[in-house]
Amino acid sequence: MQHAAQTDPVDLHAARVGTFKLQDTLFHQVTLAFAFLVLAALAGIMISLTIEAWPALKHFGPAFFWSNVWSVPEGKFGALIAIYGTVVTSIIALLIAVPLSFGIALFLTETCPVWLRRPLGMAIELLAGVPSIIYGIWGLFIFAPLFSQYVQPYLQKAFGDVPVLGSLFAGPPIGIGILTAGIVLALMVIPFVASVMRDVFETVPPVLKESAYGLGCTTWEVVTNIVLPYTRVGVIGGIMLGLGRALGETMAVTFVIGNANRIAGSLFAPGNSIASTLANEFGEADPGLHISSLFALGLVLFVITFVVLALSRWLIHSGTVKQGR
Repeated sequence: MQHAAQTDPVDLHAARVGTFKLQDTLFHQVTLAFAFLVLAALAGIMISLTIEAWPALKHFGPAFFWSNVWSVPEGKFGALIAIYGTVVTSIIALLIAVPLSFGIALFLTETCPVWLRRPLGMAIELLAGVPSIIYGIWGLFIFAPLFSQYVQPYLQKAFGDVPVLGSLFAGPPIGIGILTAGIVLALMVIPFVASVMRDVFETVPPVLKESAYGLGCTTWEVVTNIVLPYTRVGVIGGIMLGLGRALGETMAVTFVIGNANRIAGSLFAPGNSIASTLANEFGEADPGLHISSLFALGLVLFVITFVVLALSRWLIHSGTVKQGR
C-alpha cells in the first residue's frame, strides 16, 4: 500500500504529460490543416483561372498582354487597355492617399488633442467600412459634376500650355475618367493606410520621443529621425495594403472611370480597368473567346496582386533585416 501510494503521483504526472502531448499534437495538426487549406484555396483559384483562360491565351498568344484592342463584335481581345487603367488609377490613388494618410496618422498620434483623438480615429475607421458602391454612387452623381465644373477647367487653364502636363489634362471636362477614378480610389484607400500608419506610429516607445524632445528637437525632427525610422516596415506594409485595395476595387471604379475600351494620354479621358471590365461584361459574355478572355483578365489581376504582395513581403523582410543589423 505504501509503495502504491508513492507511485501514484508519478503515474498521474505521466498521464497528464501524455494528455498534454496529445492535445499539442492535435492542435498542431488542426492549425497545419488550416494553413494548408488556405494554400489549397490559393492554388485552386490559380489553377481554375489558368484553365478557363487557356483558350484565349492559346488563341491570341503572348500578344494578348500588350494588345490594345478589345472588341466584342470582332472577337479581338487584348489586356493592355484594362492593365493600363488599373495601374494608372492605382498610382493616382497612392499619390493622393499616402501623403494624406501620413498627415492624418501623424496628427492623431503627435498633435491631436486627447479629447478629439478617439472620436476622430473611430470616424476614420468607419470610413473603411463604407461599401464601395456607395463611393461609386457618390462619385458619379456628386463628385463628378462638381469636378467637371470647378476643378477640370482650372487644371486645363493652369497646365494647358505646359508641354508635358498639358497633354495629361487635355480633352473635354466631362467629370468621369481615369483621374476621377483615381481620386475616388484615393478616398477609399485613405482609411486603410491611415489606420495602419496610426497603429504603427503608436508602437514607438514614448521614451524615445521624450528623449528627443528633451534634447530640443522639434516635432518634425522627432517624426523624421525617430518615428519614421522605427516604423518604416509597418508604413511600407500599410502602403502596400492600400495598393492591393486599389488594384482590386470594382464597383466604385466602374461607376466613374467611363468604361471606354481605349487608351488616351489625357487623365480626363474615359478608360477601363480589369475589375470594371469584368463587372460590365462577365454577366453577358458569350461562351468562347469572350468569356475566356475575361478569365484571362482575372488571371492577370491575380498575378499583379500577387506580385504586389510578394514585393511588400520582401520590402518588410529587408527592413526587418536592416533593423536587426
